[in-house]
Amino acid sequence: MRIKKLIFLLLTASALVATPLLSSAQVSVGIAVHIGPPALPVYVQPPCPEPGYMWTPGYWAYGPDGYYWVPGAWVAPPSVGVLWTPGYWGWGGGGYFWHAGYWGPHVGFYGGINYGFGYGGVGFGGGYWRGGNYFYNRSVTNVNVVNVHNTYINNTVVNNNTTINRVSFNGGNGGVRAQPTQQERQYSNERHVQPTSMQTQHEHIASTNRSLLASNNHGRPSIAATSRAGEFSGRNVVSARPANTSARNDRPNNPGQNRDNRSFDANRSNNRNSANNGSGRENNGGQQARGNSQREDFSRQQQRGSDRNQSAREQQRQSEQRAPREQQRQSEQRAQREPQRQAEPRQQHEQHQSEQRGRDREHR
Repeated sequence: MRIKKLIFLLLTASALVATPLLSSAQVSVGIAVHIGPPALPVYVQPPCPEPGYMWTPGYWAYGPDGYYWVPGAWVAPPSVGVLWTPGYWGWGGGGYFWHAGYWGPHVGFYGGINYGFGYGGVGFGGGYWRGGNYFYNRSVTNVNVVNVHNTYINNTVVNNNTTINRVSFNGGNGGVRAQPTQQERQYSNERHVQPTSMQTQHEHIASTNRSLLASNNHGRPSIAATSRAGEFSGRNVVSARPANTSARNDRPNNPGQNRDNRSFDANRSNNRNSANNGSGRENNGGQQARGNSQREDFSRQQQRGSDRNQSAREQQRQSEQRAPREQQRQSEQRAQREPQRQAEPRQQHEQHQSEQRGRDREHR
């Protein structure tokens, strides 16, 4: 172990001479590692502990025993109006060098690494400063709206990050092919502030935790992120998830709806169920449409049946109204024929008598 640390210190001293040509604003003095860091682990962002705290993504650091994971954490910025530019590993000079993160008025170049949660590889979509207050984008950050009132929703950030590239280094074999834009080069010349003492302490604690070594956790650290820098246990510490888990790990679990941080895991489960239900609603859209069509057909059939019944009742009513009139008409006709019927026998009798008298006269 002592030999490893001695070699590490000697390599670090050598890097002091090898790195003057690198930008002091972006590169941390350190050794050149010949093997790139592991892929970024998949994890869910813990809730923001209080207003004003800002998210700093987790990253792979390097020590005497190799790469180890520094959990993502919410931290208090050193001053109002500054934003965090994450560090990144970049290939150059025959090895990978660590370009340290920093605070500044703008988010600069961070190697094109997609850290998620607003850091999609270029710029930052997780929030902004206005009037001395920091506003959180609930589409990509997990905040409790009961405690944090400065929030907004910008879903375009989520749409740009639907495919998560888990590569954790820039350049070299298999690294991200990204170069700083002209604007990002301008940002690199701004006044920068180094990581806070809490961030430095957070990284140091991580370096002493054997479970965070890549050689032990195989790229899935048990402590992937935490609500506060320096806290490595408790209800708001989250572990890495399997790599085949949904790639939309930059979405908050339940943005703006966590009524209590203790319900964090339950809210995460509810959100997955809600997402599945939303997908089900999309998949069942055709069935709902067919169901609506069937209900409309049934309604039309009921209406036609009702119309037929109403027509039958109307016919019956009209028939009932016609029956008395028909009976009266027939009665009147019978009354009119009755005198004629009664007169016919008399007429026949008189005619018979007349014919008889005529025959009598002929005989005489």
